[in-house]
Amino acid sequence: MSKQILILPGDGIGPEIVAEAVKVLEQANQQFGLGVELSYDELGGGAYDKYGVPLADETLERARQADAILLGAVGGPKWDTIDPALRPERGLLKIRSQLGLFGNLRPALLYPQLAAASSLKPEIVAGLDILIVRELTGGIYFGSPRENRVLENGERQAYDTLPYSESEIRRIAKVGFDMARVRSKKLCSVDKANVLASSQLWRTVVEEVAKDYPDVELSHMYVDNAAMQLVRAPKQFDVIVTDNMFGDILSDEASMLTGSIGMLPSASLDARNKGMYEPCHGSAPDIAGKGIANPLATILSVSMMLRYTFNQGAAADAIEQAVSVVLDQGLRTGDIWSEGCQKVGTREMGDAVVAALRNL
Repeated sequence: MSKQILILPGDGIGPEIVAEAVKVLEQANQQFGLGVELSYDELGGGAYDKYGVPLADETLERARQADAILLGAVGGPKWDTIDPALRPERGLLKIRSQLGLFGNLRPALLYPQLAAASSLKPEIVAGLDILIVRELTGGIYFGSPRENRVLENGERQAYDTLPYSESEIRRIAKVGFDMARVRSKKLCSVDKANVLASSQLWRTVVEEVAKDYPDVELSHMYVDNAAMQLVRAPKQFDVIVTDNMFGDILSDEASMLTGSIGMLPSASLDARNKGMYEPCHGSAPDIAGKGIANPLATILSVSMMLRYTFNQGAAADAIEQAVSVVLDQGLRTGDIWSEGCQKVGTREMGDAVVAALRNL
């Protein structure tokens, strides 16, 4: 039976980077007999332009029927002034929620060839390999009530709500422990339990789940300290589990340890490992259409798709090895370029990964 993959290129640089990832996916499909079939649709600003909403009902249904989804990026200044309920980002949040994609895996892995591209000293980041497990369908991004209002005195006020239920915390904690169990058996749970009631429940439930994982060492850290420790001594971490907003912020911080956010893939999984795969970076509208965006995060997202949803570890390993080969060759897009390397564009980088994959 064929594996159905829905491609959502998105906005900004999304179509450019997704095109290169698709070339790599098609090469892997040919080499490893994966039996994948691709279809395309719109999400975000492109969907608003086409359908009048950031996620059309028919697109959502196609996503439900697909085995996996590959997404580029959404958003851009073109849609900044439209109704907030119709902004591109609302489509992204909706598809995550409607598909139950609660577990977001964001690896921050420093390729040794890019040690000089990191914003930290090589001795601080060499060998870095962190996995951030982010809860993706709860918390402040989805909480209700939320409102912008004008008080009786005429002052404007806005508020959001940060709710977490025991079941939401328990299921993402289990993902964190499961990931830690197959890595270095160390899990750091990041919260703000000294201030937030939701974090106090978070810590309590994580401690309860830990009883089922006696082989995994659990630690806790406040998010402000975690942010500091990521730049002070990042290799102290192996797996981090945290809530939606904290995970969003910390994973972007961690991306700079690896040289560029253009190197960070992600997987958003449901309870059965059906997933939506996307780079951690945004749509970068300032460079859209220039052919200079880094496609490696999207290509590595394809590797995660093959590993987690389709259980094709050999194909996933080959893609990651091909990326390493290309970096060994000294090819770099502008965001990871350093003196002595060859600067290439989006398409050239994608072609190089395809060629390296073919030659493995």
